[in-house]
Amino acid sequence: MPAAPAPIDAFIARWSAAGGAERANYQLFLTELCVLLELPGPAPAREDTRDNAYVFERRVVFKHGDGTESNGFIDLYRRGAFVCEAKKVRKDEGKAFDDALLRARGQAEQYARALPAGEGRPPFVLAVDVGNVIELYAEFTRSGANYTPYPDPQSHRIRLNDLREEAVRERLRAIWLDPVSLDPSRRSAKVTREVAERLAEVARVLEAAGYSAQQVASFLSRCLFSMFAEDVGLLPKRAFVDLLESLKGNTAQFVPLVGELWKAMDRGEFSVAVRADLLKFNGKLFKNPEVLPLNRDQIDLLLAAAKANWREVEPAIFGTLLERALDPEERHSLGAHYTPRAYVERLVLPTIVEPLRADWQNVQGAALVLAGEGKLKEAQEAVRAYLHQLTHVRVLDPACGSGNFLYVTLEHLKRLEGEVLNQLDEFGDSQGRLDLAGVSVDPHQLLGIELNPRAAEIAEMVLWIGYLQWHFRTRGNVMPPQPVLKDFHNIECRDAVLAYDRVEFVTDDKGVPVTRWDGKAYKKHPVTGEDVPDDKAQIPQERYVNPRKAAWPEADFVVGNPPYLGARTIRAALGDGYLHAVRSAYGDLPEHVDYVMYW
Repeated sequence: MPAAPAPIDAFIARWSAAGGAERANYQLFLTELCVLLELPGPAPAREDTRDNAYVFERRVVFKHGDGTESNGFIDLYRRGAFVCEAKKVRKDEGKAFDDALLRARGQAEQYARALPAGEGRPPFVLAVDVGNVIELYAEFTRSGANYTPYPDPQSHRIRLNDLREEAVRERLRAIWLDPVSLDPSRRSAKVTREVAERLAEVARVLEAAGYSAQQVASFLSRCLFSMFAEDVGLLPKRAFVDLLESLKGNTAQFVPLVGELWKAMDRGEFSVAVRADLLKFNGKLFKNPEVLPLNRDQIDLLLAAAKANWREVEPAIFGTLLERALDPEERHSLGAHYTPRAYVERLVLPTIVEPLRADWQNVQGAALVLAGEGKLKEAQEAVRAYLHQLTHVRVLDPACGSGNFLYVTLEHLKRLEGEVLNQLDEFGDSQGRLDLAGVSVDPHQLLGIELNPRAAEIAEMVLWIGYLQWHFRTRGNVMPPQPVLKDFHNIECRDAVLAYDRVEFVTDDKGVPVTRWDGKAYKKHPVTGEDVPDDKAQIPQERYVNPRKAAWPEADFVVGNPPYLGARTIRAALGDGYLHAVRSAYGDLPEHVDYVMYW
């Protein structure tokens, strides 16, 4: 690491020796920090708070339930960027644990929510232990939900000595000058879309060569996971890319060598193809490692997709884009609107995360009281009990599609888990961490039901990619336990509304199958020019034997976005047979209800 500039060493030395109460030092500390980082300093405060966009002691008004009001004062405020609250953690009062930083965080969040609606909530809150630590918390949806450690619970705390690192200084500068640039979903959205576009091109070429859409989707899923695995270090660096490069001039060896690699990944063996011992991946992704033969041009298309930085792929939108890329009927809409992460969070946060965080705040508060009384063992046990509860929470999305809701839920559970583990560390519970080895929030807690087999396969892979991204983001180069992928059977490919013994085709008196419009294909009306059902697009009419309500797995939370079909469109979209079956199974509902009511 290059030597830190002299002013940084001087700043660290000066403030490492500082003492005293927060009110005596915090403004000076933050002012000198701005000078050090070459940032503009706060402006003088004015009487009208609308003019106080960047000031110390910014006044906010708290409105209470009984109609009264009271004032609070933000230690340092920068509109559209952050609320900063400073404390001085005292280590000389004989307390077993000082929760000053935790109180600073909570106070900063209260101030952020009390800001006038016209100003909007800032994406960051900062909790500062003067002369010692700066903690970063972010909430990029700006919806007022809980701020979470940024970039993650293992690296959100900047100690004074960390200022010697240029990356840390640049992060702080960005919080002041361009905080939205730090939103990981924005930074990775472009990469994610580019990857999906390249895979769509590969899929189109393979389908034109005569392979089924399902064959192509499964094959490309294994390819893209191999690309991801080498970028995060699960495979040797450039193992898959170099293999593809070597096969451009010898395409006859593509099928046997890529197949050998995937079999070795499944079993955890030495691979001749990449000349290395491999981790055991297992799961079901590589259980049937069919390899489709490619020519040089098609291998070049794969290589173009492989050049993306797979560490930066955003799982919260990748599932939707990948599903469209691999679906011939949806590929035309690859560039169309998809549900942004912020909209997914608007449902996931209040439904799942906020109740779990409320429970954690109660447990943490009680544990801090115990720690303050010197009862560290009891405090540790309370936190461990909550962690056990968190790692057993089960969340179900009965219309999971390609897994976006489940992935966002997984990420927030991992963030909360990190905060709980941090609290154990601060209580000095190293033995507890050892006892909890292998106990972790992971994809087995995220349950999904999806009728489309391609989407169900993508959902499972999205969860694993997201989980492994989080693992390497927080654990560095530590390898996950083997097998890397586990077949938890957590994503079920079936109808979430209707169960039945079998489906039969309806025939007429002569035994000829009765058909219906497929509910998808349209043509232009010769007179009006409007889109009307294409009567040539016919599929067999079906009869469902022994229809009944579908059973769902047990879960603590249910979340999702089930498909919407109005009561008048169910018959056209799903057919007479399905409509009759679902109405028969749900006789307790009125017949003329929208499809979503069956969910």
